[in-house]
Amino acid sequence: MLRYLALRIASSLFALLIITIVVFLLTQLSGNPVDALLPDDATQEQVDAFIREWGLDQPLWRQYLTFLGNAVQGDFGTSLKWPGENAMGFVLDRMPATLQLGGLAILISVVIALPLGIAAAVWKNSVVDRVAQIFALLGQSMPNFWLGIVLIWVFSVWLGWLPTSGMGSFAHLILPAIAIAWFQISALARLTRSAMLEVLDAEYIKLARVKGVSEWKVVWKHALRNAAVVPLTYFGILAASILTGSVVIETVYSWPGMGWVAIEAIRGRDFPVVQAVIIAYAVIYMISNLFVDLLYVVVNPRIRHG
Repeated sequence: MLRYLALRIASSLFALLIITIVVFLLTQLSGNPVDALLPDDATQEQVDAFIREWGLDQPLWRQYLTFLGNAVQGDFGTSLKWPGENAMGFVLDRMPATLQLGGLAILISVVIALPLGIAAAVWKNSVVDRVAQIFALLGQSMPNFWLGIVLIWVFSVWLGWLPTSGMGSFAHLILPAIAIAWFQISALARLTRSAMLEVLDAEYIKLARVKGVSEWKVVWKHALRNAAVVPLTYFGILAASILTGSVVIETVYSWPGMGWVAIEAIRGRDFPVVQAVIIAYAVIYMISNLFVDLLYVVVNPRIRHG
């Protein structure tokens, strides 16, 4: 088990290294920072001083090593759009808002999708199954930003039940969390249904029923435990995509999280903050997948003993 976890951690660190290379190269391809960061009337002396300060006169490989060394220390420089703010520190200050929103979206997804998928599999081809499939089809067909706008129009403008935007009470969380979770509910419910259908047809499930085991135990104890590997595989993608996919929704609802910071930094060509946001999202993605790998060890005995 320890060897398995060590390999997963090593592969995650290697992936993070590749991401730093991609981020660095994309920054280089985005244009000359001198043109973006200095005014048009900058003198040649100012340009030369800027190039020396940023190390732009160094070979590309040396610039990357400098960038990597600073990234390891969490130093991405000072924000250009928010003067005086450390880029990574500013991003980390907004991370709790994104985790709060993403955590509620994940909770909504799991609480709704798992029972819905299980019910659709148990009562296959019934009304419940058809309703679940229609729900999944609609959820995967609607863009979350469009759904977010519709939710604002219905529940905020028309009914007046919930606030349109901003951050404050729990009520501000409900609409953006639902907008983020809707697609994931549909995907997770379909995966759960497919996995449960396959397991419910297995011989050991039939044997358990022949022995007189209650249907509740057959479904929730025997079948779900073995079918959980498939939705669990998607859970890592679900958690990461909810957190990283909050960029658009945070903009729609003016939620001051990492996604909102990313959009504002891109608009202002704030390269240090953009780099910090990308690395932070990459770390979140890898941690969520590593957490899923740990759950694999619990669910799948072959990994635990092999």
